[in-house]
Amino acid sequence: MPTVDGKSTLLIISQVYAPDTPAVGQHMAETAAELAGRGHRVIVMTSSRGYEDSSIRFPRRERLDGVEVVRLPFSSFGKRSLPIRMLAGILFVMQVAIRGLFIGGLRGVLVSTAPPFASIAAIFLKIIRRTPFTFWAMDLNPDQMIAMGTMTERSPVARIFNALNRAMLKRCTTVIALDRFMAKTLNDKFDIGDRMRIIPPGPIADFEESIDHANNPFRVEHHLEDKFVVMYAGNHGQTTPVTTLVDAALRMTDRKRLLFMFIGGGLGKQAVENAIRDHAPGNIVSLPYLPLSEIKYSLSAADVHAVTILPQVVGVVHPCKIYGAMAVRRPVLLVGPEESHVSDLVETEDIGWRVENDDVDGLVRLLDQLLEKDPSELARMGIRGREILEERFSRQQLFGEVADTITEMMSSR
Repeated sequence: MPTVDGKSTLLIISQVYAPDTPAVGQHMAETAAELAGRGHRVIVMTSSRGYEDSSIRFPRRERLDGVEVVRLPFSSFGKRSLPIRMLAGILFVMQVAIRGLFIGGLRGVLVSTAPPFASIAAIFLKIIRRTPFTFWAMDLNPDQMIAMGTMTERSPVARIFNALNRAMLKRCTTVIALDRFMAKTLNDKFDIGDRMRIIPPGPIADFEESIDHANNPFRVEHHLEDKFVVMYAGNHGQTTPVTTLVDAALRMTDRKRLLFMFIGGGLGKQAVENAIRDHAPGNIVSLPYLPLSEIKYSLSAADVHAVTILPQVVGVVHPCKIYGAMAVRRPVLLVGPEESHVSDLVETEDIGWRVENDDVDGLVRLLDQLLEKDPSELARMGIRGREILEERFSRQQLFGEVADTITEMMSSR
């Protein structure tokens, strides 16, 4: 198929995209900009409204970092209920599939898991236009819903999802998994063989340096000058619950230096809001998602960053929060199982600590120890985390690998 203006065209299918806040949209934007910078024509089809807050409207068409962003109507109605989200996803996929038929010079498609069945549009274009596609797995369904008990493996919806997943894995040119656990989950569905790539997502922003507490306006604004801050920043999901952190906070209201800060949104944020409403603790602060321009200040305001994950969703979701902590040179507190990508880093590389989910007693003991720990020890862990990030998880390296994978896929046409 001929190119347009001498450029091969890539279509990216993602219900969320920057400047919207969810991490999948930020990762797609990084990859799109990298590929546009390499001389490809990149078209993104995404929603015209915010994913978390559907009252937020974005321009219907714009060019960002050399990328053509096309925002589709009726593609996000917020996260009030699963049926509403499903309806928005279906309408989004239908629009993408139809519009994709008329894109000139289309040489490849990149599709992820927002919405979970976005691959239907990629499969459709593969069949009709013989366009190769790469599947970038950010999370996996129905695995996530089954793990959380919202459906059974033998339910009709789960069977439909799994049939779609097998059809997608059979037809895609390449699969990108975020860690070895996710790669195994995907391979258990369908033997992907040498089409599998394991590329962690890395941080959504690069920070050349962290902001020292004494010079951090965020700490001044929120009166954190004399506080030891345990921060959870990002999506508060059902698979990454903060209940153990909240329960520990409610037990530790008499530790005047200790403050728990929860930044972001999601269904799991309700546990934080309920604790504030019911107990009015002075050691819990809740903030919404912050603009990307403020993240280096907010993340640097922490003394320790918390990352959580349930054991049943290891290999299904990938907590990206760890990379932000490493980027700003802060140690990591994992509330999660012994076997996971995050525990591989935290315990093997000595950049933090781990407690099990629901082990509130253990978390309280650990936090009391951290309050007494020499700040130089925390700084050493944070510096080690940054070194590992630069060696293995830098944005340039990882998004470069994703772009290499997409370019290889497009050349297979």
